[in-house]
Amino acid sequence: MGAGLAAASAGADQDTSFARFLNPNRKWYNNKRIIILHAWIALLLITSSTSGYDGSMMNGLQSLQQWQDGFNHPSKGRLGLLNAIQNIGALAGYPFAPYLSDGIGRRKTVFFGAAIMLVATALQTASQSVGMFIGARFVIGFGLTFAANSAPMLVTELAYPEYRAPLTSLFNSLWYSGAIIAAWATYGTFRINNTWAWRLPSLLQGIPAALQFSLVLFCPESPRWLVSKGRDAEALRTLAYYHADGDEQDPLVQHEFQEIKAAIEFDRSVAANVGWRSLIATRGNLKRMRIIVALAFFSQWSGNGIISYYLNEVFTQIGITDSGTQLLINGVLQIWNLFWAVLAAFMVDRLGRRFLFLSSAALMTLFYTAQTICFAEYTKHGVSAAGQAVVGFVFLFFAAYDIAFCPLVVSYTVEILPFSLRAKGFNVFNFVISVALVFNQYVNPIALDALGWKYYLVYVCWLAFEFVFLWAFLVETKNRTLEETAAIFDGENALEKITHGETVQETPDIYEKSVQKA
Repeated sequence: MGAGLAAASAGADQDTSFARFLNPNRKWYNNKRIIILHAWIALLLITSSTSGYDGSMMNGLQSLQQWQDGFNHPSKGRLGLLNAIQNIGALAGYPFAPYLSDGIGRRKTVFFGAAIMLVATALQTASQSVGMFIGARFVIGFGLTFAANSAPMLVTELAYPEYRAPLTSLFNSLWYSGAIIAAWATYGTFRINNTWAWRLPSLLQGIPAALQFSLVLFCPESPRWLVSKGRDAEALRTLAYYHADGDEQDPLVQHEFQEIKAAIEFDRSVAANVGWRSLIATRGNLKRMRIIVALAFFSQWSGNGIISYYLNEVFTQIGITDSGTQLLINGVLQIWNLFWAVLAAFMVDRLGRRFLFLSSAALMTLFYTAQTICFAEYTKHGVSAAGQAVVGFVFLFFAAYDIAFCPLVVSYTVEILPFSLRAKGFNVFNFVISVALVFNQYVNPIALDALGWKYYLVYVCWLAFEFVFLWAFLVETKNRTLEETAAIFDGENALEKITHGETVQETPDIYEKSVQKA
């Protein structure tokens, strides 16, 4: 615990090196090339909309009588499979995603994933049986793995330094943009008295993939990836074009370029040739992976999984059985979520990562406890006010969840990983999320049906544990460049060399011994 807190304090107290190079007159709203860059970044950010759309769509479809009739009223294990199959498909893609991201580049990997998702969405829309529907959802998850691995890395590696943290935090926040479209799409189609009540929402899931398939190859490539492939001149031109109006001698561009080269050289000298074992080959990497794996589990095991995929089951147990009412509340909830997640994304550098994470965990514990008490009161005594209070505490719980676990889990993960480990480490993060989701999607409907409100007590205890873990181990990283943030975990020697753009001549003993041991 002490080591984690010390690291957090040290990281927060040091000054950033890039701030002094920023041109105060160059802002996102008055610089044409930064505006263009942000348009490309917006194209990448919508990747998470596909995932958000899926969760909300499946919630909505379960409230559609047309879908229930078409698929023989799935429940328990079958319902769990229908929800979990997309993440099972994602699991199948994880062994390949980082190799494509590092091998053919970030842009082409996003394009590859988008192409797969387009085909799979067409199959899902045309499904004639539950088996075909399940198979299409598997392929959607498979394609999403590739796009979701590369897109946030390209965002964080392209962004203008001043806006990197909020933009990367928007990636996961825009999960709710897809959720909103799905929630209101199913609300709008539930009156259609044929299979298009569920086929139309299925078709709309392909919109983000269609946009990326059409445009992403025109997007700039990551300067970090270009440098790693020896294409330094292209990397410098990209940085200069989007960060300094084409001036390759601009102080900010030169600082970024030299820092990127030093960081990649440092990575090569200590861990790049170790492969997957490099993720645990050094003390700094072990610290990273401890936090990354924990955040991945926490993001899905905080009680949010019940509501994200089985909201209609919760509503039914508290006496809200009308499909229109269920769909309306779901639609309003997604708008509420988007508001809080986007607000938090723009506050990450002002308030800091630790403050947001700790506040989120504490408030989630409080509101989930209150939600459990109200659920128990309704179940035991049939008090209608208690059932209505559950809905209120669901909204408050998600506001607490949204201020950290929506915007920060992706942005914090990619920023603490050095370039050589970023694709593999982020792939591990996504793999753990999928495992946690598959477990949740299978177990939650069964446990909720068997235990009712008592199942909520498990998550109350788990949320308290999350707070303790985050307090002990989370490292503050606000207001740093990407290279500086990653170097915090590797000690002062690494941070000093990378900050000053030095080429690493010899490996610190701690890393040398760890790599030799691996």
